Amino acid sequence: MKTVFEKIRDREIPATFLYEDDEVMAFPDVDRSTPVHVLIVPKKRIVSIAEMEDEDEKIVGKMFRIARDIARDLKISEKGYKLLFRVGEHGGQEVQHLHLHLFGGARLTESIRPVSK
Repeated sequence: MKTVFEKIRDREIPATFLYEDDEVMAFPDVDRSTPVHVLIVPKKRIVSIAEMEDEDEKIVGKMFRIARDIARDLKISEKGYKLLFRVGEHGGQEVQHLHLHLFGGARLTESIRPVSK
């Protein structure tokens, strides 16, 4: 059974891509918890960091570069942002397909919610 990210990759679910190439795609999360919440996802299904193969190291590194570039493009680099991989059930991973969260656009608490003013 396909994950939601494979359905997005295959254009079965629409998404607004902020980045896409043959290996990686990035798009805003529909369930935003911060002003900027982007998902960076490999097109190849890698279940999680815990289950990645050694040869996946290059694509995971590329995901960080893409996150950096999107943060610059969205003008959140100067004040900062948060990157997060969730791994497994106890780590809060809900989709069994590796994805990197990029959070920003506000001062963030530890729980990734914007700090109240």
